[in-house]
Amino acid sequence: MKTIRNFRLSIEHLWSLTALVGVFIFASTHPIRPDDFWWHMAVGREIVQTGSIPALDTYSYTMPGAPYPSYQMFWLMEVLFYLVYALGGPALIVFVHSLVITGAYGLVIWLCWRRSGSWRLAAFGGLFAAALGMFDWNVRPQAITFLLGAAFLAVIEVGRARPGWKWVLFFPLGMLVWANSHGTFPLGLLLIGLWLVDETWQYLKPLAEPVLPNVKAKLRAMLSQQMDGPGRGVLTAAMAFVLALLACLVNPRGPGILDYVLNLTGNPAVQQLVTEWAPPTFDSLGGGLFLGGLLLSALVLVISPRRVTLGDLLAFLFFAALGLKTSRGITWYGLVIAPVLADHLGAIAGRMGWGNRPGMSTGSKMLNRVFAGMLLAMAVFSLPWFKSVLPLPEEKAGLISAETPVEATRYILDEQLPGPVFHAMSFGSYMIWAAQPEYRVFVDGRIELYPLETWQDYIEISSAQLGWEEKLLDYEVHTLFLSPAEQAGLVAAVQDSPLWQMVYRDAAAVIYIYQEMPVAGLQ
Repeated sequence: MKTIRNFRLSIEHLWSLTALVGVFIFASTHPIRPDDFWWHMAVGREIVQTGSIPALDTYSYTMPGAPYPSYQMFWLMEVLFYLVYALGGPALIVFVHSLVITGAYGLVIWLCWRRSGSWRLAAFGGLFAAALGMFDWNVRPQAITFLLGAAFLAVIEVGRARPGWKWVLFFPLGMLVWANSHGTFPLGLLLIGLWLVDETWQYLKPLAEPVLPNVKAKLRAMLSQQMDGPGRGVLTAAMAFVLALLACLVNPRGPGILDYVLNLTGNPAVQQLVTEWAPPTFDSLGGGLFLGGLLLSALVLVISPRRVTLGDLLAFLFFAALGLKTSRGITWYGLVIAPVLADHLGAIAGRMGWGNRPGMSTGSKMLNRVFAGMLLAMAVFSLPWFKSVLPLPEEKAGLISAETPVEATRYILDEQLPGPVFHAMSFGSYMIWAAQPEYRVFVDGRIELYPLETWQDYIEISSAQLGWEEKLLDYEVHTLFLSPAEQAGLVAAVQDSPLWQMVYRDAAAVIYIYQEMPVAGLQ
């Protein structure tokens, strides 16, 4: 209580508070995108209603009955998604998601402060990580992994300062959630592994130093430290790694979870069709930010007067390689490297005499409180429940994004249009949620479920390549549910064809039916 009473909100704190509130507002005003969220919701609904995790596809007419092990990979977050949605609808989902994202970057900011000693550098580190991660903040299961990864880093940081068994238990518990929520759980093991490697190096380093007269004496001195100092750190990290590794096996697939991850990363459809798996380039904003941030980080580490630890160097090399290989690694690069960057920027600032000096002004106490109050008020007004009155751009207006075909799907159901339906891939997820079991999907965001041949057919039809109508007839398609934004060429070709009649159009979708099929109740 004494510490709380003596706490004084300074300008330094406001830098980090501004960064954190900015992250919350961005996440809170970000609508639910259609590609993945809704099919995860549908699986969560099925698990809750049946009490079991599905193992086969029942949502598509192109791969009915095919095994789909990903259901067992995401089941925990899918159930939580559905329960939260059932309790408070899309507003509560967006709010909880915003808290998860803000919590992750709040921990990053804290880590940056702990390593640099500066709240300004902590704010810079938080914004650095957020700039690299904001393109990956859609509402989907992987969001929880950002919070878990940041929490792993935070506990490792504290555990390094105060080694002990009490910190070890967090890692198997965290990994238990991680391995049942998303396939990135090996990154959690990697973070602990880097900690273990660094602690081991610190423990063994005396062997390479001419401090003691002979190797035997050095070994004897090292063994005497086994339960204290560096040796205790090694044992703590080793126990954390072993327990976390064992916790990974507590999942519906058991040891088979490792095969799942390997098969997914080697799946040709995923590698060729998912842009998130492609290497970043300067052609995209996210890729440009990452490549620029990578160059900045390398420069800071080179000119820093502080020696880079082995753990930090390995983290930089691995997560830089991950980000260069796949855009999915960019967010992780920001989360892991931001504290390292803040640490060395602090060392550079100290060398240049730019650090905080004793007696440095902290600003007006009243003005600081007023500014903090304004920030918190902005955060409150950004809550999803107030979104309808906020002056937001069209792409962020509404709780559910404008490209989600809510009204068009309702039209298909109300008018009982004939199936099967060929649709934009991005519509598939929402159809699984809203149109099952009446209408099954052609393809959807479960990329690895469908073979390359099916995806090739989808691409050729969507781009109106030669023979597109024959392919539709081969699939016995009688309703086209198209996105003018994603399938403009096909929409134009269908409009010119005498075989299809447009029956519905809005900003998100256009619907055509095969004219030889009667449509009951169609106006």
